Amino acid sequence: MTATTTDIPGYVTGTWTIDPVHSNVSFVVRHLGVTKVRGRFTDFEGEIVTAEDIRNSSVTATMRTASVDTTNEQRDEHVRNADFLDAENHPTLSFRSTGIRVDGGDYLIDGELTLRGVTRPVTLTAELGGFGDGMTEGSTILGVSAHTEINRSDFGVGEGVPSAVVSEKIRIELDIEAIKQD
Repeated sequence: MTATTTDIPGYVTGTWTIDPVHSNVSFVVRHLGVTKVRGRFTDFEGEIVTAEDIRNSSVTATMRTASVDTTNEQRDEHVRNADFLDAENHPTLSFRSTGIRVDGGDYLIDGELTLRGVTRPVTLTAELGGFGDGMTEGSTILGVSAHTEINRSDFGVGEGVPSAVVSEKIRIELDIEAIKQD
């Protein structure tokens, strides 16, 4: 199946910069096996390139690990330390797409996630929210939501923390608004 600009209503090709003010990069992890703790990164940047054939499009993003926010400063400091993100030695985590596949109404964005200096393949399941007029005259925006699940131990995160305390599985959720640059 080929997904081109004629297959997606309002599809716009170009280079887009992620707008951190109108985007959210977050995660969810189980704590003590019974509750979910949510967090987000407040300092991130990225670029999306939409190609004529959506399968040739690309995504790159970088998050600053010190910007983690779980709404509890004591927990945030623990997540930033060497037990988890090790922000002092690994100030960023990053994603780089390696391919995009079409799956019904969803798009599967294959890529490489680098966390704590470890790079592993991941696949984001994405939903294209669409294209529209931005807030400033003549600007164009795109919206996309995506999610994936990783195993924290694959990246050396929380190696000394039992999975009964913090689950191995971490769900990553993205709600992105990007502004056309060209």
